[in-house]
Amino acid sequence: MLNRRVRTVLLTGLVCTLAACTAPQPERQERTTPPAPEGPAPGAAGIGDPYYPTDGNGGYDATDYAVSVRYQPRTGRLDGDTTVTATATHTLTRFNLDLRGFTVASVEVDGQRAEFTRRGAHELVVTPARQVAEGQAFRTRVRYHGRPQSASSAQLGGNGWHRTPSGAAFVLGEPHSASYWYPVNEHPRDKAPFRLTVRVPEGWSAVSIGRQGRTTTGQGWTTTTWTEPDPVASYLTTLAVDRFTVDRRRLADGTPVLDAYAPGAEGIRGDARRVGEIIEFLSGWFGEYPATVAGGIYLGEDIGYSLETQGRPTYTRSAGLETIVHELAHQWYGNTVSVQSWADICLNECLASYSQWLWAEGKQGDDLDARYHRALDRLAEDQGFWAPRLYDMGAGNEFTGVYDKGILAIHALRRQIGEDVFGRVLREFPARHRDANASWPEFERYVGRVSGQDLREFFDAWFRGTERPGDEYLLPGSLGR
Repeated sequence: MLNRRVRTVLLTGLVCTLAACTAPQPERQERTTPPAPEGPAPGAAGIGDPYYPTDGNGGYDATDYAVSVRYQPRTGRLDGDTTVTATATHTLTRFNLDLRGFTVASVEVDGQRAEFTRRGAHELVVTPARQVAEGQAFRTRVRYHGRPQSASSAQLGGNGWHRTPSGAAFVLGEPHSASYWYPVNEHPRDKAPFRLTVRVPEGWSAVSIGRQGRTTTGQGWTTTTWTEPDPVASYLTTLAVDRFTVDRRRLADGTPVLDAYAPGAEGIRGDARRVGEIIEFLSGWFGEYPATVAGGIYLGEDIGYSLETQGRPTYTRSAGLETIVHELAHQWYGNTVSVQSWADICLNECLASYSQWLWAEGKQGDDLDARYHRALDRLAEDQGFWAPRLYDMGAGNEFTGVYDKGILAIHALRRQIGEDVFGRVLREFPARHRDANASWPEFERYVGRVSGQDLREFFDAWFRGTERPGDEYLLPGSLGR
């Protein structure tokens, strides 16, 4: 995500906004999913992330989402019919799904009607007719309807459902968005393939992630299917309904590219046509492109941020080339390898933000050491810049510092470990965790093993510190000359 409503810092020319070695590394305590109870028990109403204790749910792993919705732009009503396939991690007497708003008409588990109730802001509590045995695969079907809850101003840029004056709508947000339109285990730790069937009135278009399937029109409605076969964190799914203009093409390797432009978004077309060039460049740093599709959803609204929705990022109207670079870098850092907990967000944002510097260096010939030093000169006494922690920064502060201080930290790391090791880390880490999750401490340990260096004090100074790092960490390698 690149957010444009937070403090802007000019890092020497580029606007970055909340926009085979075996040296031992100290082990760091990491948050893990709570152990499963012994014997039958309810699934936990939270997956175990202390930043958002009620996000996600325990007791099962989702393995597939089949979402079917009908949306009427004139009234803003959505009718949904979603089936969640999952595997029980212990014997379940009941379990929760995350769903915000809506009237739930019925819930079935494996074809049998289940009891359900609503608790708090987003808990849908399901009691099946029979206990679900540990290791059993089961399907939960939820039918629901209503007007989706509007995007929440409590989150940066507003997480959730956005409706425009024209009747167009889109759902977007981090850490929350999926629960605003379908029942879900809403945490990146539980990734699953995603399939969507969406119906909108004739003349409107509905765009999502994954590959577009069959589109049919009849009796005044247009139905389209979208399929994402790779596991996806739920906040990386999306639905956008508008009167889109759609361009299609393919990358050199045959990957399908679909660009959907809402009215008012046509100005970004020139930059959007460079997606193939950007993917080729980033693949040189990060390895094989991990997504099944490419392209973008280009909104006609300016909501203050763009988001790396899987394979097909969603861009606000004010986005430009550097934003496209940033969101495509997330296809490696953030999408194929996702955070274990929200404390690890630097793994997403620090690396994606630094990709903008890599682009400036590789495509524009910028001297990044010179840019780094100019930034240090300007920010030397700016305590507000140095204060945010980049790891375990505290709930509500996840997106502070990672877009600007994070860039400098990654450049210092590059000079600390050297060019060859840095390039190896960038390529190997997402490949090792493809379609899975990782934590920031795991990244630190991996860098230490590959570099053969004890980097504990370096990482503490840059990623856990709240002051300007000492010169030994601020000016490593060529930066100290």
